[in-house]
Amino acid sequence: MNTFSYEQLYKFTHDMLLKIGCPEVHAQIGADVLLSADMRGVDSHGVARLSGYVRLWEKGRINTNPNIKIVHETPSTAVVDGDKGLGLVVAPYAMNVAIEKASKAGTGWVSVKNSNHYGIAGYHSMMALEHDMIGISLTNASPLVSPTFSKERLLGTNPISVAIPADQEPPFVADMATTTAANGKLEILQRKGQDAPEGWVQDKDGNSTTSSNGVKDGGALLPLGGDREHGSHKGYALGSIVDIFSAVLSGANYGPWVPPFVAFLEPDPNPVGEGIGHFFGAMRVDAFRPAGEFKSHMDNWIKRFRSAEPTPGNEKVLIPGDPERELEEYRKTNGIPLLDPVVKDLSELGQRFGVKF
Repeated sequence: MNTFSYEQLYKFTHDMLLKIGCPEVHAQIGADVLLSADMRGVDSHGVARLSGYVRLWEKGRINTNPNIKIVHETPSTAVVDGDKGLGLVVAPYAMNVAIEKASKAGTGWVSVKNSNHYGIAGYHSMMALEHDMIGISLTNASPLVSPTFSKERLLGTNPISVAIPADQEPPFVADMATTTAANGKLEILQRKGQDAPEGWVQDKDGNSTTSSNGVKDGGALLPLGGDREHGSHKGYALGSIVDIFSAVLSGANYGPWVPPFVAFLEPDPNPVGEGIGHFFGAMRVDAFRPAGEFKSHMDNWIKRFRSAEPTPGNEKVLIPGDPERELEEYRKTNGIPLLDPVVKDLSELGQRFGVKF
């Protein structure tokens, strides 16, 4: 395990994005989104993903200088065409459209097509916080998840993030996959040579397995809950909602037609839409009640839940966003740890493109 400063990793990521043709402003945004994942402890969606984006660019599946544009809109809604751009860049553009519409209409809702993987969902929802708005961020993803009772892979990990401002307390930030675990966590276990917990994966025959290579071997991730008895039908429903809002609503690919993130797998030759889809919402707090009043009550809500009596063996009750915020503070001072396989991958990437790592 090696540790790097934010500045080191940001510069490397920024320079790599420039090398593959991103304009300066896009390289800055893309590096910021990727590094926010590492800072918040979502290591599977940070710089470890950089070589994956580069491989997609090499295959011609990512346009690093896209013409991102609104193709349909009303005063409070819009559809954005990402022009095959990096989702790391397309998503902030679309979220800014939602925020701008909310500033005028009270709420803003934007669905996106023709995009790619957008990093961590929480980055985009949190953009609304500084405007005294509630932010919502959803995306569909490569089909690695089987619906309850199925052996087929029809859904992605399809995350949901909601960011809610408070006053003196830190904001409430939920950021979660609609599967029992995100695929990136499996990738980390694979790099460490460790098994997965029960309930994360099923094998190609539909049986539960603890192999962290279960998906690679033809199996599937399981919806949140793991099995019917533990509520996997609810995880399946949540993932389906994300897929429909992100893609059926925008004109992106949905279900099994979503393009794979890995470059060695080809997209379906008969797509039902364009690229990957996202969905964003921004809600101006003062469209419902005075912002100061709301944030004061959010403080009260947070304090009451934080003071809840913990169960035996637990020190305290957490608020969504607490672990990520605490880790971000720690990594600001102590740096970002990277697994040896990630360091090797980034070093080789840098050598290939002449960017010092």
